[in-house]
Amino acid sequence: MQFYTREDTLAFKDVKFLYIKTSLVGHIFTVTLDRPEKRNAFTPTMAAEIIFTLAFAHYNENVRCVVVEANGPVFCAGADLNAFHDSSVDRENDTLPKIREEARLGDAFDGLLKPAIAKVKGPVLAGGFLLICGCTFVISTPETSFSLPEVKRGIWPMQVLASLSRILSDRKILELAITGKKYSSKEALELGLVTKIEEEENIDFEVNALADLICENAPLAIQAGISALRQMKKLAEEKRHAFLKLQLDLLLKTEDAKEGSLAFKEKRKPEWKSR
Repeated sequence: MQFYTREDTLAFKDVKFLYIKTSLVGHIFTVTLDRPEKRNAFTPTMAAEIIFTLAFAHYNENVRCVVVEANGPVFCAGADLNAFHDSSVDRENDTLPKIREEARLGDAFDGLLKPAIAKVKGPVLAGGFLLICGCTFVISTPETSFSLPEVKRGIWPMQVLASLSRILSDRKILELAITGKKYSSKEALELGLVTKIEEEENIDFEVNALADLICENAPLAIQAGISALRQMKKLAEEKRHAFLKLQLDLLLKTEDAKEGSLAFKEKRKPEWKSR
């Protein structure tokens, strides 16, 4: 994690967040966007707070799944451009460790080697795509809409391109960015932006059920798998199989791999140690 070190995250309990809320229940770590009066548009400080929580989740062995949700009727309206252009609009958080690089949400999610679920109950606009594209799963309500309206304001969703490129074809990315139109949750599901649609009265249950399922499985294996997938894409095709075989060999030597095999033979639930 390039923005915060493990040592930085040791101060987590002393941080008083201004724009988000967090909770850790069992192995599930929830990050709630909490700037509803501004449609959860993120300021530089809010972006740094989100990135810090991702670093905490990344380094904390007790965290096996991250849930990202939002207070208010809008999930996230992207970046608060006024705050990025005028620092007086933003509030600094003196309790937050100093971020080591310029805040980039896309890179921060790339550094999180744990499953994340976006629970989306309201519109996602502009830079809000950085959040949903950074999550492993996106569960949304039927009424949710998704749009990249930047061209209507004379700009372009530059940073979102990198996140979208892993999910959509170039043609579809350009369609979203050039037209700036709203896509329904059903259309987003067909595109692959959303992984599941649930009615609002059921979405909390479904997200919790998925998070519980994730937490039952080997956390170290999941982290190794996510990392291997991301590293593999940087390699030439002829080197990928050899690389993946090496990663499997390393995983087979872990305590969790041995425990998983033993638990299967003994017909019991494995006790994961992330070692």
